[in-house]
Amino acid sequence: MFTEVMRYILDLGPTVMLPMVIILFSVCLGMKIGDAFKSGLHIGIGFVGIGLVIGLMLESIGPAAKAMAENFQIGLEVVDVGWPGSSPMTWASQMALVAIPVAIGVNILMLIARLTRVVNVDIWNIWHMTFTGAFVHIATGSYWLGILGVMIHAAFVYKLGDWFSRDTRNFFQLEGIAVPHGTSAYMGPIAVLVDTLIEKTPGLRRIHFSADDVQKRFGAFGEPVTVGFIMGIVIGLLAHYDLKGVLQLGVKTGAVMLLMPRVIKPIMDGLNPIAKHARKRLQAKFGGQEFLIGLDPALLLGQTSVVSASLLFIPLTLLVAVLLPGNKVLPFGDLATIGFFVAMAVAVHQGNLFRTLISGILIMSITLWIATQTIGLHTQLAANAGALKAGGQVASMDQGGSPLTYLLIQLLTWQNVTALVVIGAVYGLGVVLTWRRARQPDAAQPDANVPLSESPSITK
Repeated sequence: MFTEVMRYILDLGPTVMLPMVIILFSVCLGMKIGDAFKSGLHIGIGFVGIGLVIGLMLESIGPAAKAMAENFQIGLEVVDVGWPGSSPMTWASQMALVAIPVAIGVNILMLIARLTRVVNVDIWNIWHMTFTGAFVHIATGSYWLGILGVMIHAAFVYKLGDWFSRDTRNFFQLEGIAVPHGTSAYMGPIAVLVDTLIEKTPGLRRIHFSADDVQKRFGAFGEPVTVGFIMGIVIGLLAHYDLKGVLQLGVKTGAVMLLMPRVIKPIMDGLNPIAKHARKRLQAKFGGQEFLIGLDPALLLGQTSVVSASLLFIPLTLLVAVLLPGNKVLPFGDLATIGFFVAMAVAVHQGNLFRTLISGILIMSITLWIATQTIGLHTQLAANAGALKAGGQVASMDQGGSPLTYLLIQLLTWQNVTALVVIGAVYGLGVVLTWRRARQPDAAQPDANVPLSESPSITK
């Protein structure tokens, strides 16, 4: 009975499940039921809007990316199913039902021990932690080690939420919010490593251009909607579309640039009163301790520089896939949500698209290489879920290409010691630098953007 109830709740999806959890969370903290319901409904509507815009990208850019791969004879064997394909497989795994209470338990213990300030209410995205547990279970054959994998992933990303809270506050203007999930969180340390190296490189550290710089220099032709249109035109031409197809793709990518920040606004309208009330009540109850509400990285996608980087990295990711030695994965399912991979990098680099370009290429290279190494595990996960065609193979960039998951598997199996040492050294250094960066005094950030609620792209 319990299993059936949990399956039913999970099948509701994030657009229903997340508002329900947030409403219950708000009421438990003493918020009026009417206000909690209104805020939760706004959040659900915002996520529906995000889904529609991402769906538009999947329907338009997905086929274009596939056509580009065919035109340039990209011989990559395994298609990236993306998070839309990976998450249902994960929820169907043996690790799924136990992962939610385990992840919540880790959060509570860390809050009691004051090891984190993140109060995670985004239950849906526990699938990321579940994915790690499922992979560890398959790789080692041990269910208990799989649970350990869930615990380690949970503890680590809650700390990432703490360490990047300054970025979510100052750059994205998300007061009292943390993003302890997904590729945005675990790829952040790579961006910190790149930023540190650039700062120590004379010449490179002086190079700066951002979406705002483009708009100021080119006027109407530099506005996000125009840039999106031009990027769509370029992608359409590379896909060898006819004139009609090229123009239609251009308009659709321009629409993405315009609509994505606007569909984020209902989420912010719902979150602001909840976050303020939650912080006030929790701080009063726990002696003034500051808390952060852990939420979905989709909140980061409305920032103009993130949307620009997302569109820029669609063709770039395909190029990286072609040039990366040993890669077997054709980016597809995650192309529409490529912004998740670089969102935190954009914040770390303060909107500097030059630095984001460098760290993004490194992020995509590591992601695709790891995704190639985990094809066997991912295929087994799909087979266990009954989602595998005879003789087929699957892979994913999101989670399937996670350094955290891969390093944990290698530590437990020692199948590829060289990869463990190399990736462990690079990623470990990034994590150490991220920890040190978070400990530095909070300084004013002149390049921080105006709040989303005051952004011209929303209020127009």
